[in-house]
Amino acid sequence: MKPYLFHKRETVLLTLFFSLLIIPRLEAQTKKLKRPRGKVGISSVDNFVQESFDLYDKVYKYDGYAAAGKSLDDEDIDVLEDGIEDVTRLTESTPDILNDLDGAGMIKQGKATLQINRAKKALEYSVTTAKALLLGERESQSEESPDEEGELDKDSEGDTNDDQDQGENEKGDISDNMEVYSKFDFVPGDELIFFDDFSQDFIGDFPSKWNTNGSGEVVRLSKVEGNWFEPKPGYDIYYIPDVKSLPEDYTIEFDILSSGLSRETKSTAALQIILSDADNFDEGEDNFVYITLPFGQYSPFDIRTYNYFDNENTIKSRIKADIRNEVKNQPHVAISVTKQRFRLWINQEKYIDIPRFIEKPETLNYIKINVNNLKIGEERIFIKNLKVAKGGVDLRRQLLSEGKVSTNGILFDSGSANIQPQSLGIVRQISQVLMQDNSIRLNIIGHTDSDGTDEANLELSKARAAAVKEALVNIFDISPDRLTTDGKGESQPVGDNSTADGKAQNRRVEFIKI
Repeated sequence: MKPYLFHKRETVLLTLFFSLLIIPRLEAQTKKLKRPRGKVGISSVDNFVQESFDLYDKVYKYDGYAAAGKSLDDEDIDVLEDGIEDVTRLTESTPDILNDLDGAGMIKQGKATLQINRAKKALEYSVTTAKALLLGERESQSEESPDEEGELDKDSEGDTNDDQDQGENEKGDISDNMEVYSKFDFVPGDELIFFDDFSQDFIGDFPSKWNTNGSGEVVRLSKVEGNWFEPKPGYDIYYIPDVKSLPEDYTIEFDILSSGLSRETKSTAALQIILSDADNFDEGEDNFVYITLPFGQYSPFDIRTYNYFDNENTIKSRIKADIRNEVKNQPHVAISVTKQRFRLWINQEKYIDIPRFIEKPETLNYIKINVNNLKIGEERIFIKNLKVAKGGVDLRRQLLSEGKVSTNGILFDSGSANIQPQSLGIVRQISQVLMQDNSIRLNIIGHTDSDGTDEANLELSKARAAAVKEALVNIFDISPDRLTTDGKGESQPVGDNSTADGKAQNRRVEFIKI
């Protein structure tokens, strides 16, 4: 299902107002609505969405109390009463939001629509539930009580669906996130150099495939999946993965998780990514570049870039950006180095594209990470899924010339067929081949690693192939008649399933001309 765009301001205005004034009765909710991860870039929309979900989180927490049989105190009641007044104030801001959308591009309007719709659901739930809680009409539901809010609360697999009584099942990845990523042009390298999800490390240990002059440990968090690496902040402290050589063309990807960030977080709090000519514990000897991602929250802070070659600095820039919401909502960072060109994305948004940032590509062979200016014990940063891959042949050209292509760059949620939207750069390339030649038909084949049973992996591989087909059909308008799907499970490995690198290679999708 594709999102509609703003064609008539009056229609949207009436929809927002009357959907909040005439509130349907909602059943007790067991899964949290997902707060949008990216910002639209229109302040009124972004503020409306943020305030709607801030209110939603408060009401959701108190609803959890009621479901667990815990009574509310006077302070809780005051918060709920204020929340109902906040809903009125937020709905009254709708005309200003719609005025600000005039003249915005189609993609930005579409993204705004998705986020406002989700915020509207949050407000519907908030006002209905707040009133029920104040009237004592919310019953204890110990078997279906929602989780209380936590700093590291994991996103639910799907949102509450207003249309369930009509038999419609929303697919969050396709309708809510995927369309926004349809123009995402990051394509990961196709030859794996390094991968670490810390699954092979013991909790509490420093990761075995890294080095440092400081301290850090692998941790397990209650609200998110898997193992995460927590580097400890400090001046001149560096964390260096075991990458010994980098080609001219390559990509770097990783996920960030944060905890404890607030308006008190320092303006200098940041994560720095360094490409260096040496694996020692400083920025580099004669050649290095770095980019600095800010974590301060009380104001937008710039993304900083710096290069240094042969004792000379030629680029030192501060790029205007507001990534405060992104760094608090488990962002995916992607970097592409193509000879001298350096590009960086955070989620679907490209923030850096410097054509000659890497003046001497052959000198930079090491990756370093530094985290600094966080409050010890209060503000924490975690990373996961560091993937470095050599950039190879353009997948479009390979598919046309060889009739098939295999990629491990299409990523899925763990144990799931939900495509991670950052993978759409590859799906977009495949769609371009199909749009260029209408006679081409493709068989899409999914493969998994060996985790789980043979039967489960076979079904998962088939479901993942079907999900890729769905993305091609629903997002890029490819006819479903031109696509078939299949899955091979774990039966055709290309890497060692006993290592994280090998598993990452085995989790792949093939496209074969038929």
